[in-house]
Amino acid sequence: MTSVVDKLWYGKGRPLRFLMPLAWLYKNIAESRRRQAWKAKNEPLPVPVIVVGNITAGGTGKSPLTAWLVGQLKDAGWRPVIVSRGYGGKSSEYPLLVSAETDPSDAGDEPVMLAQATGCPVVVDPQRRRGASWALAHELGDILVCDDGLQHYRLPRDLELAVFDGARGIGNGATIPVGPLREPVSRLSSVDYIVVNGVENGSGGHLKNFDGIEHPRIYSMTLEPASLINLKTGERRSPGDLCGQRVRAIAGIGNPGRFFDTLRNLGARVTEAPFPDHHQFKAGELETGKNEWVVMTAKDAVKCRRFASRNVWVLAVQARLPEEFSESVLSTIRECSKQLTP
Repeated sequence: MTSVVDKLWYGKGRPLRFLMPLAWLYKNIAESRRRQAWKAKNEPLPVPVIVVGNITAGGTGKSPLTAWLVGQLKDAGWRPVIVSRGYGGKSSEYPLLVSAETDPSDAGDEPVMLAQATGCPVVVDPQRRRGASWALAHELGDILVCDDGLQHYRLPRDLELAVFDGARGIGNGATIPVGPLREPVSRLSSVDYIVVNGVENGSGGHLKNFDGIEHPRIYSMTLEPASLINLKTGERRSPGDLCGQRVRAIAGIGNPGRFFDTLRNLGARVTEAPFPDHHQFKAGELETGKNEWVVMTAKDAVKCRRFASRNVWVLAVQARLPEEFSESVLSTIRECSKQLTP
């Protein structure tokens, strides 16, 4: 499925150009919803709100960036709360406070992964404004980070970060369904930062432009393997232990090819097993051959803990961003906080 999407959306041409009337309709509906949401939005929240998102469909690295940002905020003395829609989760009640032990079928895979990775409160609610207000009413923190909320305009925000996959960029530049864009590229003129996942660093990680996009604040991000964790036992090993190892690489993420390439760069002998994004795994899908490991992402692992065997491993990654970017974001947040303080 991913290879088909790559060909249709991320190649040079537009094989689906005959669907341009639908793309035009999608674009106009999105812009109309945006205008209506801005008009209907409530008063600003009393704490800084940061939104991490993208304007393209599929995975770009939003969640690792969110985890990194939360870590930076904690180090700076903030008490961050992550707010998420909880895609794929079907809780009977919202808002839902997520912990590392929450069932992903209730909360969604990414919120549980973020709770495990950060140790911060994670609040899931399809109505993000309601979830944000609930988090503040329960005094869970003093700053909100919304994971994947760029198009959820009813949520007030003080800072917007748009994330791109460095290899895919804006694809063929068309809106859904002809191309991958949720919103036109012009939307980027209103975001505060653009973060590009998986490109060579420019001067200090600052990029002058990306895929034809010009913006004063474009920064590079890389995802680096941090550790190899046994999903059954919790044993930790070095990612270097994958060198020469036969692995069945399982990935139910937006861009599984990036994960497979990471494993190959570590020296693993990879058999690819891509699944749809947010796939609900079954035990039989984790079977391997003799002397072969299953290696998966942290996002997929939260859904496989109950039935994982001893040969199932998780490759944990961590985001790396320039110090200049960190200092700029924290400085901007401090200024936002001053303006919100009576």
